[in-house]
Amino acid sequence: MATGTKDYYKTLGVTEKASQAEIKSAYRTLAKKYHPDAKPGPKAAGRFKGLGEAYAVLSDPKKRKQYDQIRRIPNLGFGRGRGASRGSGAGASGGFSFEDLEGFGGLGDIFSSIFDRRPKPGGGETQRGPAKGRSVEYLVEISFLTAAKGGKISIDVPITEECAKCGGSGASPGTRTKKCSECQGTGAISFGQGGFAVKRPCPACFGRGEIPESPCRPCSGSGTVRQNRRFKITVPKGVEAGSRVRLSGKGERGSRGGNPGDLIIMFKVKPHGFFRREGLDIHVTVPVNLVQATLGSKMAIKTVYGKRVHLRIPPGTQSGTKLRIRGHGIQKGERVGDQIVEVEVVIPETLTDEQRTAMEEFAASSGMKH
Repeated sequence: MATGTKDYYKTLGVTEKASQAEIKSAYRTLAKKYHPDAKPGPKAAGRFKGLGEAYAVLSDPKKRKQYDQIRRIPNLGFGRGRGASRGSGAGASGGFSFEDLEGFGGLGDIFSSIFDRRPKPGGGETQRGPAKGRSVEYLVEISFLTAAKGGKISIDVPITEECAKCGGSGASPGTRTKKCSECQGTGAISFGQGGFAVKRPCPACFGRGEIPESPCRPCSGSGTVRQNRRFKITVPKGVEAGSRVRLSGKGERGSRGGNPGDLIIMFKVKPHGFFRREGLDIHVTVPVNLVQATLGSKMAIKTVYGKRVHLRIPPGTQSGTKLRIRGHGIQKGERVGDQIVEVEVVIPETLTDEQRTAMEEFAASSGMKH
C-alpha cells in the first residue's frame, strides 16, 4: 500500500529537475513493465494506474508548475506519510479534501485541476455513469515522398479494448462479482497525512467498486485486453514531421456506455537520400564536372512529384552556387515552394596523360602556374 501524499517524481523515478524527454522516457519504460498484459494482477495494475496519474501531471507544463508549487507547501508530507485512508477517505478521518480548500486563494482549484478531482454531486465516490474512453496517441513513420505528395496508408494501433469474454466486468462468464474490500465498494482510495487527502481509483478493483469472485482468464480480471486495431488513414499533402491528425471516436472505447476517445496520429518523416526540406522549399545537391561548370550545360533535375525539369547551368558556375526552379517545391493548400539546386563542382582525382597535357596547355594559355 502506498503511503503519504503521492510524490509523482518518485513514482516515475526521476528528479525534480528532469526534462520532459526524461519524464516521457521514464514513463514509457515503467508503463511497459507494469502494463496488465506484461504483468497481470491487481498490484501491477495499481502501479500502472499510478504511473499514468503521475505522467498526466508531470507531462503537462502547466500542471507540473502548479504541482511543484503545492509540493512546497509545509506539512503536506510528500513521500513521508504513515498510511493511507480508505473508502471515502478525507471525511472519514476527520480531515479535508479538495472541496475544503475552496476559498483559500484558489488553492482548491489548483488541486482539482492537477489531480482531475472536481467535486462530484452526491458524495466522493468514483463516478459510476458513462465515462468517455481515453484518447490514444500513436507515432507513424512515413517516407519523405509520402509526406510531400500525401496518400493513404494502413496502420495497426495497439488499443485497450473491453474484454469480449467477460463484457468488461472482469468476472468469468457465469460467475458473480462482490464488493471490493480494499475500497469498501466506493471504487476510490484516499491517500493522505495530517488531514490532507488525495483520491485515486482503487487499484484492486480498477475503480469499479466490485471484484470478481472468479477472475476472467483472458483479461486477468481487469475487464480490458490489449489488441491491435487496423486503420486506413489519409496523409495530408505536404505534411511536416510532428504534425498531428485527430480521428474522432477512434480511440479507446468508453466504459459503461460512454463515448469512445480519439485517435491522435503524429507523423515522423524519414529522411530522403536526395531531397531535403526547408519549409515549403525542396533542396537538392547536384554534382557537375569541371567542363560543365566551365562551359555551361543543361541537366534534367528530378523533382519530388516525379517530374524531371531541365535546368541550365550557366558557364563559369562556381561550386556552391544555388539555382532556383520555381513552383516545384512542396504544395500545401494554395501555397507552393520552389526547388533549390546547389551545384557541386567535382574535381577529378586522377587524369590520363592526354587530359593532363590538355590541362597544362590550358594553364599555360591562361597564365596560370601549377
